[in-house]
Amino acid sequence: MSTVPLSARLPVPEGLSRSGLDLLKRWMRPLLRGLALGLLAFAIFGPILNMLLWTVAERWFFPNKLPSQWGFAFWGRVFSPRGNALESLTTSVGIALGVVVLSLALAIPAGYALARLKLPARAFILLMFLVPQAFPNLPVYMNIARLFYEVGLNGTITGVILVHTVHGLVYAVWIATAAFAAVDPSLEEAARISGAGPTRTFRDVTLPLALPGLMASAVFVFLESLDEFTATFFVGAPEVNTLPLLLYTASAGGNYQIASITALILLVPSIGFMLLVERFLRADVLAKVGQ
Repeated sequence: MSTVPLSARLPVPEGLSRSGLDLLKRWMRPLLRGLALGLLAFAIFGPILNMLLWTVAERWFFPNKLPSQWGFAFWGRVFSPRGNALESLTTSVGIALGVVVLSLALAIPAGYALARLKLPARAFILLMFLVPQAFPNLPVYMNIARLFYEVGLNGTITGVILVHTVHGLVYAVWIATAAFAAVDPSLEEAARISGAGPTRTFRDVTLPLALPGLMASAVFVFLESLDEFTATFFVGAPEVNTLPLLLYTASAGGNYQIASITALILLVPSIGFMLLVERFLRADVLAKVGQ
């Protein structure tokens, strides 16, 4: 059987030498790689660039490729008292902070127990926290809204915080469990041998070491609550108005400038907090997720 490489047995086109063919291959590889990266960048940043153009476009009609009139008039409308942007932003941030506090209050003891105690149904318990993600949101939130209406929680910030917390516990519990599992048990044993009780060991050793993972968990929960629309719409509207609801109202009415400005306001904290996640969520914590 011949051991000559296939490329050496292929016929070389007339007028193209073997060295020319090798040179063409060396040029084609980075060209194709650059083309693929360019298409990926366009798919990611193209919609963001279009959104940024809409934020400063006062007149933009088809088939114009760019706005025919530029300006910041719609920014004034968004931030005017009648625009409700600042009020909606304050409500969204307040709800998200409440969800973070409630989620961590539940996730810290649950995560510690799942990471340290030998529970017989540990995998099943972790799986149960994924159940809210397994069903379509629309029918679930419709039924929650009906139940909340019967107990007087529909149309209240408290009701919105509760339903957001159910959704955010997936991130909170799973990441908290991974954060506590990443803490070396020998450090806790050393503290206990030195005379520290269980409470002091948890406060002075376990909790500080797990804190980066818990902060990452809080950031994920905050962003999930800040961007949540469906639950807020069914449980909170029209009494509770958040930025996602304002964005939906503007988009449904064809006010693309106002919708784009609102989306940009939502995008800024998302990018900032994701940078925090990258800083605090260590590789050893990620390795423990789901274990």
